[in-house]
Amino acid sequence: MSHSVLIIGSGFGGIGMAIRLKRAGIHDFVILEKADELGGTWRDNTYPGAACDVPSHLYSFSFERKTDWTRRFPPQREILDYLRLCARKYGVLPHIRFGTEVTEARFDSGDGHTASVWRVSTRDGEELTARVLISACGQLNRPTLPAIEGRESFTGPSFHSARWDHGVDLRGKKVAVIGTGASAVQIVPEIAAEAGRLALFQRSAPYVIQKPDRPYRRWEKALLTAVPGAYELSRARIYALYESRALAFIKYPRLMGVMAKKFRRGLDTQVPDPALRGALVPGYPMGCKRVLISNDYYPTLTRPNVDLITDPIARVTPTGVTTENGTEHEADVIVYATGFLTTDFLAPMKISGLAGRELNDAWRHGAQAHLGITVSGFPNLFLLYGPYTNLGHNSIIYMLESQFRYVMGCLRALRAADLDWIDVRPDVLDAFEREMHERLRSTVWEAGCDSWYMNAEGKVVNNWPGFTFAYRRATRRPDPRQFRARRVEPHATPGMPRTTPQNGA
Repeated sequence: MSHSVLIIGSGFGGIGMAIRLKRAGIHDFVILEKADELGGTWRDNTYPGAACDVPSHLYSFSFERKTDWTRRFPPQREILDYLRLCARKYGVLPHIRFGTEVTEARFDSGDGHTASVWRVSTRDGEELTARVLISACGQLNRPTLPAIEGRESFTGPSFHSARWDHGVDLRGKKVAVIGTGASAVQIVPEIAAEAGRLALFQRSAPYVIQKPDRPYRRWEKALLTAVPGAYELSRARIYALYESRALAFIKYPRLMGVMAKKFRRGLDTQVPDPALRGALVPGYPMGCKRVLISNDYYPTLTRPNVDLITDPIARVTPTGVTTENGTEHEADVIVYATGFLTTDFLAPMKISGLAGRELNDAWRHGAQAHLGITVSGFPNLFLLYGPYTNLGHNSIIYMLESQFRYVMGCLRALRAADLDWIDVRPDVLDAFEREMHERLRSTVWEAGCDSWYMNAEGKVVNNWPGFTFAYRRATRRPDPRQFRARRVEPHATPGMPRTTPQNGA
């Protein structure tokens, strides 16, 4: 089956890109989704307390405002419902093929008489073709389980936070939670009240600051709906506030000292016990790893039925978790809040570009993509939420909308210039890669800690080292000088075009 555009994934990236295609009059596209429902990370993460750490008015599409969010920080179910609404309202649902997992995508450059296509293989053996391939897989879609000795020997229920088993009753049980990242900070306060005993295994302490969350009042939602511009003003105010925080992350890391002092005051207030408080002080500069927000995480750790375990884990046994000091902590249930494989991006799919070169080979020293979107040697392939586009201070939806516009600009260039394919030049990608790492050196993310922003070689490959408005300016339109292209010959047979190489798009 052949399409103009094929999108992999139906989270915010895939749904938003599809809406942009439809609004531009492009209807010959398909979204392949391996799950049975849309939603991406907001479909997968249904653990207790799951919510966003970006305010609701900003964590939404600019073209589809929602004035009746229940809280300042939206819970998982409400975000998923919002995505479902967008897919229905803009007619995207008929374009989604659920239960269709992509295993391989191969660029076929044609034989001189036929146009190039991406040949996409699915888990069930089907092959689809498309002129353009767009990956909307995101960075937080592949849960990672730690390589702990004996993990498979545990006889009770165990699961990753992103694969929460709602059939397991935690009431009165001994629960072990391994990991203290963003998911754990939300999970632990929710389940501590019903668990008989909860052991939280901490490898490194996170920075957790207050979450300015509360329900929206009825009159506030009415005002946002009735007063022209009120919602847009709220969104702009939140954007400006969060964007200002980039100064501490990317320009002047010393400003993090102000936030660190506020963090210490909050910790002192919430955790009276000096020994417990000392164990909760991170040993790295604030901002180097993801800064977390919660109002009830630290108070929960002071509960009499909660134990913070800082000794390294030696092994998992059939009945619990043993630490390196020889102590066995009995458990009925183990929850792995251990994050995701964040730097593999398109894995485990096999992606092959020009001359059959595999993306894994092109990325053997780390993922790289110009503006986080295009990879040299892989024509007509576009990534959404790719390398160097994650943020530490603002909404990824804003970044995605910048990418939608850039991709649409590339598609217009393909059509207007009658091009078979476009491919970012290798020297352009190399220059961008050098620029990113030069700029990242002065950011707080390279201040001396290991984080999920880094790949196996210790290079930060996830984050954008700048302001989001600068990224929007950089992606305003594709620069033809940065691409090489193959042009369709004017006398070629329609639908079976012969092509000739060209420099520039």
